Amino acid sequence: MTTAGAQPFVEQYGALKGALPGVGLPWLAELREAGLARFASLGLPTPRDESWKYTNLRPLEKVAFGTPNGEAVSIDRLPSLLPAGASENRLVFVNGHYRADLSTLKSLREGVEIGSLAAGLERSPETVAEYLGQIAPAGGAAGEQPGEQPLLALNTALSGDGLMLRLGRGAKVKTPIEVIFIGAATEQALAYHPRNLIVLEPESQAVVIEHHVSLGGGATFANSATEIELGDGALLHHYKMQAEGPETFHVSTVHARVGRDAHYDSFGMSLGSRLSRNEVSVRLNGQGANCHLNGAYMVRGKQHCDTTTLVEHLVPRTSCREVFKGVLDDEARAVFQGRIVVHPDAQQSDGHQLSKAMLLSERAEIDIKPELEIYADDVKCSHGATAGDLDHEALFYLRSRGLPEGPARRLLIEAFLTESIEAIAAEDLCPAFLASIADWLKT
Repeated sequence: MTTAGAQPFVEQYGALKGALPGVGLPWLAELREAGLARFASLGLPTPRDESWKYTNLRPLEKVAFGTPNGEAVSIDRLPSLLPAGASENRLVFVNGHYRADLSTLKSLREGVEIGSLAAGLERSPETVAEYLGQIAPAGGAAGEQPGEQPLLALNTALSGDGLMLRLGRGAKVKTPIEVIFIGAATEQALAYHPRNLIVLEPESQAVVIEHHVSLGGGATFANSATEIELGDGALLHHYKMQAEGPETFHVSTVHARVGRDAHYDSFGMSLGSRLSRNEVSVRLNGQGANCHLNGAYMVRGKQHCDTTTLVEHLVPRTSCREVFKGVLDDEARAVFQGRIVVHPDAQQSDGHQLSKAMLLSERAEIDIKPELEIYADDVKCSHGATAGDLDHEALFYLRSRGLPEGPARRLLIEAFLTESIEAIAAEDLCPAFLASIADWLKT
């Protein structure tokens, strides 16, 4: 039985399935059909679902989404949408379609594979089959992921193109790999479902930066999913800038498996969109595995920003650190749900989580739900959460030193957010994120 909210997407699958990446691969067709069946039975999540208690996607049901067009952006429009500076490896996707004419890929050495997922399915489908839908099973495998995750199931069914990165043992890509996702809609609303696959074999290293932007004033629904596999001793810096337009619904799901002595470093900044939800789930599978999950968000007007994290400590001597900070103005709303689970065999685990929010308006609102589930007795775990307005004593001090109120407020907001940005391990990327804060404060 198909739920009412799911029907338009089921119909879209019927119209698009012959043009989706990997047509002709039986295992992928089976994976897509399973995802579609699960989504059809579950429908869009609602506040009745515990993990979606504070975020309502009901407005999506009122939008008629058309077929995404990958030719909606010409090369002369690109500079205004891209970060400054040249990049050796830059992949550009428009409405979920890879645009080779807008992308740049350096000649790659042996053991380094960077390209689109669609190309990977043509070149080495057996490699993709080993990981796609296995790290992030549609809806979650028993005992692995919380909830039913209907939007992950929807992505599995309708997944378009995205990044495929695979590094062989010991390979290191020192320059950042930029992935640009452009949503381009005008009168016709569009929905697209990017899928990324990142596999780092033992002792390999990479930096991946995602940019999510919009062109045109039409409504878009960007429903992306990323699967990450880190072998023993691997290191991934994974950064994301989400700055889409005011009519965008942005949902991102990231699932990572981290091996022995491997490190997953994640930072996300959310500035745009009408509604955004960034969900990160990490499984620390090997001793010495660790992750840093950090983020910053700035919302105003009636924007809604949801950050949901899950870190599972499955074996002894694993660690995680989480720091998320946000600034809310006007009638904006934010959600932070952070869950750390320490399994029975995960002795000597170390997990810490911190969420801080600054509310610049009495009408702004944040819901904070930190959770610790500990089933081992030799652990160090903590969580903290605060929400409040500007420090009036600090504001008074700055004004007493001759600083006007506007610049003084901006200085305090920048200082508040800087802590989470300074946690970025790739220090040369910090200025770009700090500049985004300054730009937001000017508008």
